[in-house]
Amino acid sequence: MTSTKPTIADQVGAFQATLSTRLPAGVATAFAAERAAFATLGTPAEAVGPGVAMPDGALLDVHGEPTTLARARGGRPAVVVFYRGAWCPYCNLALRAYQDQLVPELAERGVGLIAVSPQKPDGSLSMAEANDLTFTVLTDPGNGIAAALGVLSPDRDPAVRDAALSLGVDVAAGNADGTDALPMPTVVVVDADGVIRWVDVHPDYTTRSEPRAILDAVADLRGEEG
Repeated sequence: MTSTKPTIADQVGAFQATLSTRLPAGVATAFAAERAAFATLGTPAEAVGPGVAMPDGALLDVHGEPTTLARARGGRPAVVVFYRGAWCPYCNLALRAYQDQLVPELAERGVGLIAVSPQKPDGSLSMAEANDLTFTVLTDPGNGIAAALGVLSPDRDPAVRDAALSLGVDVAAGNADGTDALPMPTVVVVDADGVIRWVDVHPDYTTRSEPRAILDAVADLRGEEG
């Protein structure tokens, strides 16, 4: 990965500069208040850390076929990315960066990349196609794995829900369980035995784990496994 690649933070900054001129004032205020509240709360106390088994459960692939995280890993170490949904511009920025900057590096190391969200499989498929993603994208109905990790976002304020609806974003309609529950953007590095070795949780959903930090965590993992 070259040093000339823009960071996700740089891309988010440029996006927000443009967005601020387009959003109605009330909508922008609602979103800013939500982000500030989430950032103040910080990482949940119940969030798991390294050294414990990665939770698993019933997932769906982009075609709606049942699978599990263990099956998707296929006995390999993996980087597991929890994101909010195809409607989230920050998620799309991050996933495109991971496609560009992580996929080749991880492939050389025999490490998988798996993205997980609560959205319906058709939303995952559309997002994967729109962003030319070549890695595995899965649906976690009801946020079962995210909840087991302890990284669910707080319930959305009605004002934020209304603000999103005013932009045509109906999170509940897009989620597999019909609720608007969402995970905090989180990256988990899992070793070949299914044990968590690194976790990076982002209560502020406009921020993301940078590819360089993820690759450093993977390098540490490889050192542990010899």
